Amino acid sequence: MLDNAIVKKIEDFVYSNPRSVQEIAAHIGKNWRTADRYVDRIAKEFGTISIKIFRGGTRGALKIVFWSSVEKVSSSIFQEQIEKEIINGKSKEDFSAFDIFQHVPNNSKKAVLEKAEVEDKTNLKELADYLEKAEKQVLLFSGNLSWINLKSKDFDFLSILNKLVKKGVIIKVLSRVDLTSFENTQTLLSLNFKNAKEMIEIRHREQPIRGLIIDNKILRIKEIKEPTGKAHELNKRTFIFYTIRDKSWVEWLSRIFWKMFSCSIDARKRIEELKNLKN
Repeated sequence: MLDNAIVKKIEDFVYSNPRSVQEIAAHIGKNWRTADRYVDRIAKEFGTISIKIFRGGTRGALKIVFWSSVEKVSSSIFQEQIEKEIINGKSKEDFSAFDIFQHVPNNSKKAVLEKAEVEDKTNLKELADYLEKAEKQVLLFSGNLSWINLKSKDFDFLSILNKLVKKGVIIKVLSRVDLTSFENTQTLLSLNFKNAKEMIEIRHREQPIRGLIIDNKILRIKEIKEPTGKAHELNKRTFIFYTIRDKSWVEWLSRIFWKMFSCSIDARKRIEELKNLKN
């Protein structure tokens, strides 16, 4: 049975170097056929690994599994341009999620606009519901992880994340790890210790997206528009929540996530250096 612990074990093994299916089988203590079935499922359902067959159709065929970020991410001019903006961006002002949203088919997307001074005054119940239903993997794009502190009488995001760790959902996070996010980063990582499971991994990256991808099926992105003070323009702070279910666009942004994740710094290393700085 392919559970999330085995998924993580295979991903970690492949992350450092490309591996043959036979090597993976030995690493996880399964036969070749089982390992082959597992890597096929991970490639299709998670998108974190890719597979190439050398000398296909011959007795000496070799199946190699490697980390997906090695591959070309974008497949169109539009995607290539957006990819550049995301990779080069550092703050949320450097990118507009609408640039993705406009290319998604109407039957696979929706957007909600809410005017509010702070995020906890918006309707976050839908996001909480999506998160609670996660079964395998959550990819998080964040600024400083402040959103994990949001809660109401109906939900508590930190509590939801704790439940996901308990049931073995893999959570990967791209976030700024500095003095402004130090406490939030430690709080989130503490869920690993609390549950005796290494399901959460955070890496330091200044990037412009504020959103998440659930089970490689649902993409949810937040955008904030500030009032300009000019006539006939926005007069109140506006939150825009985009929900995208289009398979090709969700998988595309997943690949961008892994591309950035693979060359980012482990949060634990940053935390140790920040502790020295604070002392």
